[in-house]
Amino acid sequence: MKLLVVDDSSTMRRIIKNTLARLGHKEVVEAENGVEAWKQLEENKDIDVLITDWNMPEMNGLELVKKVRSKDEYEDMPIIMVTTEGGKAEVITALKAGVNNYIVKPFTPQVLKEKLEDVLG
Repeated sequence: MKLLVVDDSSTMRRIIKNTLARLGHKEVVEAENGVEAWKQLEENKDIDVLITDWNMPEMNGLELVKKVRSKDEYEDMPIIMVTTEGGKAEVITALKAGVNNYIVKPFTPQVLKEKLEDVLG
């Protein structure tokens, strides 16, 4: 299974990647923003899960989610948003855009594990 981790913070990408590796997910590709993430999705047709931040330059996570959901080929792709945006309105906005699950930073490895298991069934 291949996962795409999108965050403008290299530290946060590393934390998520290391956590995923400990959970047994070794195939992880990264992107710094939505534009890079979209390029990764177009070039790697084998990406199974998208984990994205909300606040990023060039194309933010919400715009990325909407773009991904606009394509039929990605309609079933699990998307987890990992963000500092923890307000109820933000969570609802993200879910309406097509996010399957939502994690508020800072988070524990256990939270990421549970949310990932949840979206994977």
